[in-house]
Amino acid sequence: MRVDLFDFALPGELIAQRPVQPRDSARLLDVAPDGLHDRCVRDLPRLLRRGDLLVFNDTRVIPARLHGIRPGTSGRQDVSVEALLIRDLGRGRWLSFARPTKRLRHGDRLTFAEGLAATVGAKNEDGSLVLVFETTGAPFLSALERAGAVPLPPYIRSGIADAQDRTDYQTLFARRDGSVAAPTAGLHFTPALLAALEEAGIATAGVTLHVGAGTFQPVRVDDTDTHTMHAEWGEVPDQTARAIEHARAGGGRIVSIGTTALRLLETVARLHDGALAGWAGETDIFIVPGFRFRAVDLLLTNFHLPRSTLFMLVAAFAGLERMKAAYAHAIDRRYRFYSYGDCCLLHR
Repeated sequence: MRVDLFDFALPGELIAQRPVQPRDSARLLDVAPDGLHDRCVRDLPRLLRRGDLLVFNDTRVIPARLHGIRPGTSGRQDVSVEALLIRDLGRGRWLSFARPTKRLRHGDRLTFAEGLAATVGAKNEDGSLVLVFETTGAPFLSALERAGAVPLPPYIRSGIADAQDRTDYQTLFARRDGSVAAPTAGLHFTPALLAALEEAGIATAGVTLHVGAGTFQPVRVDDTDTHTMHAEWGEVPDQTARAIEHARAGGGRIVSIGTTALRLLETVARLHDGALAGWAGETDIFIVPGFRFRAVDLLLTNFHLPRSTLFMLVAAFAGLERMKAAYAHAIDRRYRFYSYGDCCLLHR
């Protein structure tokens, strides 16, 4: 499909720079079969049904933005370096973006902080690097927590994070280190909302998808057929697969909290002829209109960027014209957009 079909104009002042407090006071646009309804996230228990199952992504955002130095050697001057870790490749190797990329060579040693140094192990054709860190495991994560910054997207305060973002850009469900971007639909949940959902007979379950920068990279081609998605690692635990099958057997609906959980569930469903089973591996699934959904019935998600793979996904889920109408309504009613913004509930 033509990428320009997924374009729309958004006033810059609607891009949220901080989340609302409390988190469950965010606005919710219910994109229902009978039309558009302005709600609040706290309304979610009455918008769903007893027996429905909410599936969350329990990944935790790591402080993946690093600033350091490439020390001068052999007549070369010191160079200040900014690196963004994208994906853990194992054994201390991280797929990364860095700048100034052109001034970095294979074999260069970069120092970021005490106990945190890496060597440029490879330079890839797409401009990414493989950084090989000298420490791994728990010592690496501890050093990263001390030296790294929250990798905010550039539309939030030009990507410059502060201490408050350490909490704001992390969901209530964050358990497993590995993401460089938050599964933002989960940011709206509070203990009070979870208690209300439980009282309403709505169950919850978790999956893990470590979100990489590729999910949010702009689409730079004119046709969706020529866009390549970066792979991300995910896991559906056996108990979550059983919970999904149990909910289905009882007539309950599967409600994905965010596009990341949806992409993982639909990946597993495609591999198992529509069934859900315990699974772990990499997915590069790219969902555009025409995709056959087999795992998810409803989707709670934030408002996404124009021409992005995520707007393409919601258009596939709820219909392109329907989503354009929903976004036009949200803009007219001054909803807050993107990672720290409001959300919508989509029905297939």
